[in-house]
Amino acid sequence: MPALLLSAAALFTLCGDAPRQTCVVDGDTIWLAGEKVRLADINAPETSQAACPAERARGEAAKRRLLALLNAGPVELVTTGRSHDRYGRRLATLTRAGESLGAQLVAEGLAEPWRGRRSNWCATLAARDATD
Repeated sequence: MPALLLSAAALFTLCGDAPRQTCVVDGDTIWLAGEKVRLADINAPETSQAACPAERARGEAAKRRLLALLNAGPVELVTTGRSHDRYGRRLATLTRAGESLGAQLVAEGLAEPWRGRRSNWCATLAARDATD
């Protein structure tokens, strides 16, 4: 499937209750023109179902950063491999100038590369805090 260019005109907001059209759910999930999209290359901390306050705080930071990155200019929605996950979400990578927005979130410590499963963010963040 070819890449889909999202113009700067597709301004994102934070998702509310409903209806969801073009908005950011969390650090690795967006709605685009009424379709739910899961960023295929990363895993971000949860916000609504966080297991601890540290995960929720990091998840909120990831969500707000993704919102800023999306609204900073045109991005491409690139689908590789499977087109949808078991929940019916479209799987895609968001890129700008060939660089993954997900990789930028990883570099900023707001997400991790996707490893095929969710992580225990509470343990990961506690371990990071212990070494800082």
